[in-house]
Amino acid sequence: MHNDNRKIADEIILRSGVNPRKCMKCGKCTATCPAFDRMEYHPHQFVYMVETGDIEPLLESKSLYTCLSCFACVDRCPRGVEPAKLVEGVRNAVIRQQGKNHMTADDVPGKLDSDLPQQAIVSAFRKYTK
Repeated sequence: MHNDNRKIADEIILRSGVNPRKCMKCGKCTATCPAFDRMEYHPHQFVYMVETGDIEPLLESKSLYTCLSCFACVDRCPRGVEPAKLVEGVRNAVIRQQGKNHMTADDVPGKLDSDLPQQAIVSAFRKYTK
C-alpha cells in the first residue's frame, strides 16, 4: 500500500470521526442504500477500503457522487459505523486534492428534473458546496 494513500485514509477517518474497524461486514448498509445498484463501490466496500488504506480506486470512483447522503446506511448499521460519513470524507479528500469542487452550486439547477426528490436537491447542495 502506498504511504500517501494511508495518510489520506487516516485523515479521512480523523475528519469523519468514524471508526471503520467497528464494521462487522454484515452488508446491512448496502442492503438499505437506495443508490447501491448505481454505485461502483457500495457503502460496506467504502468502509473496508478506507480501513485498509486501499483508497486509490475510491478517489477515482463515480460512486462518490452517486451517494445520496441520505444516511440510510447510518441508520441501519448495528455497530454505528456511519458509512455515509466515510463516503463524504473521501469525496472531500478528492475535492481537497483537486483544489476544487466536482461541480458548483450553479451547475445543479441545470441537472434538475421534475421527478427529482427534494432530498436529492438538498443533498446536492450539501455535497457540492464544500
